[in-house]
Amino acid sequence: MKYAQATEEFSLRAFVLGCLLSAVLGAANAYLGLFAGMTVSAAIPAAVLSMGLMRAVGGTILENNLVQTAASAGESAAAGAIFTLPALLMMGSWSSFPWLTCCLLVGVGGVLGVVFTTLLRRPLIVEGQLPFPEGVATAQVLLAGHRKYDRAQAGAQPAHLRALLTGSAVGAVFKLLESGLGLFQASLGTATRVLGGSFYLGMSTSPALLAVGSIVGLRIAALVCVGGVINWLGIVPWLTDGAQGGDIAAAAFTTWSKKTRYLGVGAMSFCGLYTLFDLRGTIRRAVLDGAHQLSSSLEHPRDRESDLPFSWLLCGVVGCAAILTWLFSSYLPALWMSLLVVLAVIIISFLFCTVAAHMAGMLGSSNNPVSGVTIATLITIAFILRALGIDAQLGAMTSIIVGSVVCTAAAIGGDNVQDLKAGHILGASPIRQQLAQLGGIVAAALVLGPVLQVLSDSYGFGEPSAAHPHALLAPQATLMASVARGMFGGQLPLGYIGAGVALGATFALVDAALKWSKVGFRAPPLALSLGLYLPLELSTPVFLGGLAAHVVTRSASKTAAEQDVTSSLLLSAGLITGEALLGVILAGVVFVVGSIQGLHVLSASASLTAAYVMWTWWLLTRNLELMGSRGGVC
Repeated sequence: MKYAQATEEFSLRAFVLGCLLSAVLGAANAYLGLFAGMTVSAAIPAAVLSMGLMRAVGGTILENNLVQTAASAGESAAAGAIFTLPALLMMGSWSSFPWLTCCLLVGVGGVLGVVFTTLLRRPLIVEGQLPFPEGVATAQVLLAGHRKYDRAQAGAQPAHLRALLTGSAVGAVFKLLESGLGLFQASLGTATRVLGGSFYLGMSTSPALLAVGSIVGLRIAALVCVGGVINWLGIVPWLTDGAQGGDIAAAAFTTWSKKTRYLGVGAMSFCGLYTLFDLRGTIRRAVLDGAHQLSSSLEHPRDRESDLPFSWLLCGVVGCAAILTWLFSSYLPALWMSLLVVLAVIIISFLFCTVAAHMAGMLGSSNNPVSGVTIATLITIAFILRALGIDAQLGAMTSIIVGSVVCTAAAIGGDNVQDLKAGHILGASPIRQQLAQLGGIVAAALVLGPVLQVLSDSYGFGEPSAAHPHALLAPQATLMASVARGMFGGQLPLGYIGAGVALGATFALVDAALKWSKVGFRAPPLALSLGLYLPLELSTPVFLGGLAAHVVTRSASKTAAEQDVTSSLLLSAGLITGEALLGVILAGVVFVVGSIQGLHVLSASASLTAAYVMWTWWLLTRNLELMGSRGGVC
């Protein structure tokens, strides 16, 4: 059911608030990503913040959706910037962050992300069957906060709201105890040597990952976990020298980081091409449909399902290409070289926006493999530049700059499809959401350069030194710098990337065989490829969450199926909301104070016990929610 009414949607107050939140959340996530190597998805926190801030002025549900659409762009733009641009300082290519250049790179990447996900909206969201966990969760959060829009089910709303608030409280408290006070470890693991190999088993204690697994379902969660098992329990032990002394777990992680991680890069690159081929019909229809809208305008949209006119999208691509050509021609030796690199940027951005949109649709934008996408981009561009005879220093710098554009486009693409899915559920106008996304991108692009400069001057990036004893590690940027140097110095493990391509082809053949056999089951190869790329400790809780959802679903009453699904979904959405909100708050505290000193008083075994108890409690709570929806426990 859609909830579009004759309500205000694209208002000045909603647009301005969304852009302001985009800048704030982008700055907070820039620090968090450089400090901890990860960012938190901002869609659900932005939805909750918008409801709180607009309550006094009576904001509508569609206005709140517009605010979160614009605001969540800041987190994605931050990921694109922090994963790449600090690498230019580490390599000595830049001595500071030039504001205009940073603004243009992030802005161009963001605009390309919006353009390409606009073309993919119909095949992925309207016609596709992907779960879009964060998009669905965001819509449910907004519906729970605006329960007056669902008068037909008013009696069910208190139970739904309790489920949301309960999940939010649990997720927030756990995040506070883990990251704020250090009472729990962020991840648990054990390692052992068997037959000369180092075997590692690990699990993140994040409730949000359990919730993601619950929302995406057992099939996708299991495929991601299978990919992780193939790598961590099949390939990593074989390549790790277990005879060496020292930390077994560290040896396994070193093997994954320096070798087998690149299997996932190769597999995702191949499976991205396979996904484009598999979607060729729907993408072709989307492009042809856009071509017939050349005369469309914002003032006279066809209906509430209208996207940005195709002429606008085309102008956006041409404008981005012109800006990039100007940037590259300022230091590349020939104009035709700049044009060739720009053409490669456009093609690669479309490819990896499709990959990112599919991965976000399956597992959520928090699991968008932007670093893997960026590595694949660096490798491709480096091959092109080496063929053109560009020297190592100039080639490495150009590769990182291209990577920043593609990384931002992929990050924005993964975020945008979640926002558009939420809007599709709520009955929002896609064209207005897409304009809000562009506004959020511009707001974030304006502030990220100065934020990076302040962090560089205050802390520094990379390994701690005498000048910067508390340097931000910036793990992704460090990795990108290593890849860029390696491509021009012969140090990159291209053999593992090639082997990953072979594995990706195998996954694609399995999926194609299932499709042709019409057994009613598909094995999306990107899910398996993502499992190859991710640390096993992230895949494990996603699988446990999917397993919990499967157990609860089987126990649900068929007559109460819709009520059951809503309560369970809101509890999962609450877990994601609470953890993400506290993540943003803690990032702001650390940015102001400098650090948060945790207690770290619990042992690994105690943390494992706490995580197990929490998973069990969550499963029981979901069953109680189901029982309450059938007769009144809640």
